[in-house]
Amino acid sequence: MVFLIAGGTHTGKTTLAQRMLEKYACPYLSMDHLKMGLIRSGQTDLTPLSSDEELTAYLWPIVREMVKTAIENGQSLTVEGCYIPFDWQKDFSEEYLKHIKYRCIIFSENYIREHYDDILRYACVTEQRLCDGVTLSELLQDNIKNLNLAKAHGVNYVLIENQYNIEI
Repeated sequence: MVFLIAGGTHTGKTTLAQRMLEKYACPYLSMDHLKMGLIRSGQTDLTPLSSDEELTAYLWPIVREMVKTAIENGQSLTVEGCYIPFDWQKDFSEEYLKHIKYRCIIFSENYIREHYDDILRYACVTEQRLCDGVTLSELLQDNIKNLNLAKAHGVNYVLIENQYNIEI
């Protein structure tokens, strides 16, 4: 089975993938790690400051084919990242789709407003972020955009409204 965990910044994608690794021994691929490896190695002219649209267009075709390879080999894999497009399903035949589980993690506006300090405090639970200056406004805009896109594309999402515990 392949698990795709999408969502905006600070929503706990990496922590969820890490917990799945610990509990089920299911390896995971961080799209941020792939991005930085390709950037640092000089394999792309993109930078960490490139737009999400540019990074998605560059990274998703690579990840998509890794997903297909894992399925073809009967291997489990979790892929997490904000560069999984909302129309990801169009890239897979029904034979592949039956082996993929997708969830997009989204914070409600109320959750962000009530837990902004907690969101920042837990930002480095699983990974050490080099720059973590996400503002309240950026979090609100990103999550509203993701909620609207998830609804428009009819994809599975988890809306965190009150309490957020990553338990498997």
